[in-house]
Amino acid sequence: MAGEAPGTPTTFGALASDAIRFWEPRRLLYNAALAAVVLIHFFAAWPGSRVLLTRDTVLGLFVLTVVANVFYCAAYIVDLFVQSSLGRTGLPRWRWLLFVTGTAFAAVLAHFISMSALSTGA
Repeated sequence: MAGEAPGTPTTFGALASDAIRFWEPRRLLYNAALAAVVLIHFFAAWPGSRVLLTRDTVLGLFVLTVVANVFYCAAYIVDLFVQSSLGRTGLPRWRWLLFVTGTAFAAVLAHFISMSALSTGA
């Protein structure tokens, strides 16, 4: 992994383990960013948003949380592809760029979904 010469053959298992070591601790930051967006919208619309505290809304939020975490796993596809490519020297920089870009994109989606839910009342 770190310190290996570019083009050094490695097993898929080693590449996957390296990806897991990087991505899984950052999943907490990703989820915290999305939760912050939703909570900011929710409390900014208070007390009107209080009517959204229903079982169906909470279940819908759970489904969206699962979908967001499935989308987070798309980073593994990119990561494994980059690790398998010829040059892995810039991997840490590209991982962080991918993380920040993906988290920002997901936060924008959460923003628009939250705005829509609060404006329609569902």
